[in-house]
Amino acid sequence: MPVQLARLTPGSDPASAPFSESIVLEFGTPREVLFECATPLEFGDELRLRNSDGSLDVIVAVVAVQCHPGKTVVAARFRGEVPNWIVKS
Repeated sequence: MPVQLARLTPGSDPASAPFSESIVLEFGTPREVLFECATPLEFGDELRLRNSDGSLDVIVAVVAVQCHPGKTVVAARFRGEVPNWIVKS
């Protein structure tokens, strides 16, 4: 599922975070998502993920990172419950 990614700054309003890149959610469960991005991320970073029509607009926390030259593979956990998010493409 294609989404936009915004890295959140602690204490800032998530709605005002600028989207830095478009990514594809490669795999997901009711609690986590896996994706690849060019944005350098670290364990514990909070991100906002939003699809093109805004029906999926969530905050996630990075729980695992694997760095490769020019890309980062990320596992992130939803900060709250997101019912039926898989059908929100």
